[in-house]
Amino acid sequence: MDGLDMKASLVSSVREKELKAFDDSKSGVKGLVDAGILNIPGIFIRPPDELSAKSTYSRTQLQVPVIDFQGIENSDRRKQIVAQVQQASEHWGFFQVVNHGIPLSVLEGMIDGVRLFHEQDLETKKQLYSFDAKKKVRFFSNYDLYQSRTANWIDTLLLTMFPSDPVTADELPKTCRSTTMEYLKHLSELGDTVIELLSEALGLKADHLKAMDCSKGYKSFAGHYYPPCPQPELTKGVSEHSDSTFFTILLQDRIGGLQILHEDQWADVEPIAGGLVVNIGDMLQIVSNDKFKSVIHRALVNSVEARISVPCFFHGSTAPSIKYAPLEDLLSEENPPIYKSFQVSDYMEKFFSKPLDGEELRDLFKI
Repeated sequence: MDGLDMKASLVSSVREKELKAFDDSKSGVKGLVDAGILNIPGIFIRPPDELSAKSTYSRTQLQVPVIDFQGIENSDRRKQIVAQVQQASEHWGFFQVVNHGIPLSVLEGMIDGVRLFHEQDLETKKQLYSFDAKKKVRFFSNYDLYQSRTANWIDTLLLTMFPSDPVTADELPKTCRSTTMEYLKHLSELGDTVIELLSEALGLKADHLKAMDCSKGYKSFAGHYYPPCPQPELTKGVSEHSDSTFFTILLQDRIGGLQILHEDQWADVEPIAGGLVVNIGDMLQIVSNDKFKSVIHRALVNSVEARISVPCFFHGSTAPSIKYAPLEDLLSEENPPIYKSFQVSDYMEKFFSKPLDGEELRDLFKI
C-alpha cells in the first residue's frame, strides 16, 4: 500500500467511526446543536471540489410559477389553470399553488406539529429512531447516511403509507398526531386535484393518471427538520437530486432554503403564506415521455433558526402486476418512446441503493 492509499484508508476508517458514533447517538443533527458544537463534524463537510463548485451556478431572483386554484370548479377558469400547469410542468418542473382548499390553520398546525416532534424530549424521540424501511413510522437523520459522500444537515420523521396498510392515528407520535391526520385528509383530496390537472395538461382525460393509481398508490410523508448550523457554508440541508415520484406536494415554513436548478441557475423557491409547492417527479417524466420535467433541486441551511419542510411523495402503485411506461396516447412516429417500462418497487429499490448525488436515475431506464 503506497502513501496515498494508506491516507485514503485512514480517512475512510475515521469517517466510518464518525458515522457510527453519530448513528449510535440516535440524537440526529439536532443533538449536535443541543450539545453546543461550534464546528460541524467532518462527515457533514462537503469536499473541496464540491464547495468550489457552489459558485459554478449563479443564484437568481427567478421565481417559480404561482398558480391560483381559485374558481377551479368553473370550466373556463379550469382551462386557464390547466394551461398554467402545463407551462410550469414543461419548463420549470415546479410550481406553487395558492387557494388550494387546505385551510391556513391546518398548514400552520402541521408545521407546528413537526417542530414539536423534533424539539421534544430526546429520550422519547429516540424510541422511533430506525433505518428499518419496513417500519411505517420512524425517525432518523440521512436515509443514505452510510452511502453518501457527505451527510446532510437534516433530521426526518418519515411515514410510509400503502393503500392496503394505512398509518393510523395511534401509530403516530403524540406531539403531531392530530395535526398530521388532519393535514393528510386534506392532502389526499388535493393530490387527486393535482393529478387530474396534470393529466389534462398532458392532453388526456382528467381521470387518466388517477386510474393508474398515480395519486392513490404508495405514498411517503416526511417531516424534515433543519437545525441552525454553525457553519452553513460548509454543508447542505439536502443534496442535489430529483424526486423518484410521480409528483410531490411540499409544505414549507417561512424560512426558505429550497432551490431548483433552472437553465443552469439556482432559483430560490420563496415561501408564500398559505402556499404549497408541487413538483414533477422522475416517474411522471418517464410516462410523459419527457414532456414534463423532473428537475434537480436542493435545500440550504442557515445559522440563525431551524427550518421545517413537509413533503408528501406520491409514488404510484407497487402492485407486482402494474408496470409504468411512456403513455401510448402521447406516442407517435415522430415521438417514439424514450424509456422502458418499469415497476415502482424496482425504481425505488434503485433510488434507495444510491446516495443523493445529483445523478439522473431516469437514465438507467432509457431505451
